[in-house]
Amino acid sequence: MAKESIKARQRKREKMVVKFAKKRADLKAAGDYAGLDLLPKNASPVRLKNRCQLTGRPKGYMRYFGISRVIFRDMALNGKIPGVKKASW
Repeated sequence: MAKESIKARQRKREKMVVKFAKKRADLKAAGDYAGLDLLPKNASPVRLKNRCQLTGRPKGYMRYFGISRVIFRDMALNGKIPGVKKASW
């Protein structure tokens, strides 16, 4: 499980991206790259990392479900994800 400080930092980046999204789009459309340089670095959506919503794990992230593969497997085996079951053939 990721440290709380790392998860908090990610949430802070997400808020900042939303806050500056319109301003970034306007500056990009105008071609004002000097103005873009003045914005905070964390306002760029490139700096976001996909993380598990439950544990904060950065690796093994399943985009469709928004959780890591470890949590996905645990939830699927417990029947907590509708329509998902362990394959057997």
